[in-house]
Amino acid sequence: MNERRSEMDMEATVSRDDVREYYSKAAAATQENLCCPVKYEPGDLSHIPEEVLGISYGCGSPVGRADIQPGETMVDLGCGGGIDCFIAARGVGKTGRVIGVDMTEAMLNVARNNAGRVAENLGYNNLEFHHGFLESIPVEDNCADVVTSNCVVNLSPSKRDVFQEIRRILKPGGRFVIADIISDQPVPTAMRENRELWGECVSGALTLDEFLDYSRQAGFYGFQVIKDYLWKEVEGIKFYSYLLTAYKPLDVEESCCSGNVLAVYAGPFNEVTCEGITFPVGKVVEIKEELGEILSHGPYRGLFNITDPETEQVEDSGDDSCCG
Repeated sequence: MNERRSEMDMEATVSRDDVREYYSKAAAATQENLCCPVKYEPGDLSHIPEEVLGISYGCGSPVGRADIQPGETMVDLGCGGGIDCFIAARGVGKTGRVIGVDMTEAMLNVARNNAGRVAENLGYNNLEFHHGFLESIPVEDNCADVVTSNCVVNLSPSKRDVFQEIRRILKPGGRFVIADIISDQPVPTAMRENRELWGECVSGALTLDEFLDYSRQAGFYGFQVIKDYLWKEVEGIKFYSYLLTAYKPLDVEESCCSGNVLAVYAGPFNEVTCEGITFPVGKVVEIKEELGEILSHGPYRGLFNITDPETEQVEDSGDDSCCG
């Protein structure tokens, strides 16, 4: 039971049509068994119609903790009635872009019908909604600064494809912020065949090791894992809500002036190891400029001071040219 499942073992017997039918009903009327204890900040909801709030299902608030910045492009997978998209629309501002993707037309109809009212309340329109699947996301390559999803990765029958697609649509250095249900042990076959439990975000849940393995296989790094709360216990298996963040690697290439830089780890730990190199707190470590570029961005930004060994001036991580 503790052994990790092979991809063949994890094949879902519940189809997309089963899940779509389940959530089509949830779009028409509130389903109490889907309502996890998600607490949104009241200020985040003031511009959102009540109709959307009544059919918002999820296990967390990824947008509220995704550090959304003005001008960013966000793609929300399994957007449902659009609540997380509508919250993000304010965060990315007039110059940003928010794209919601869902496979359930009934949910998309709610989102599209309310998008105009949200835009009117905000004073600008940066929203769009597309019909599509997590395994084949209908947006262009390298377009998103951040990809979010709220309790939908567990609903996919092919999770390896989901993580590959998330990587495809993220810009280099972009991040995913995913709230999802994680099980404390592998879900047995009999439970995976239960359509109702699958729709309730139980039967399709991954263990944390499985989630991280799929993410690493797709090339993500810089993981941040937050365990939020116990969702429910079914047949002795505990299902928790987690918030998981990871980053797509930067496109870092050696250039004509590629060399070494100096890195000083700022703490709080006595030392950390990255790419096989140990960085004691406060000590100067000479590293390749490509690694220095990585440590200046994403989850490592602010943890290291990177300086030019010739000038001993702090490197400007906003300059795309190492020769700048």
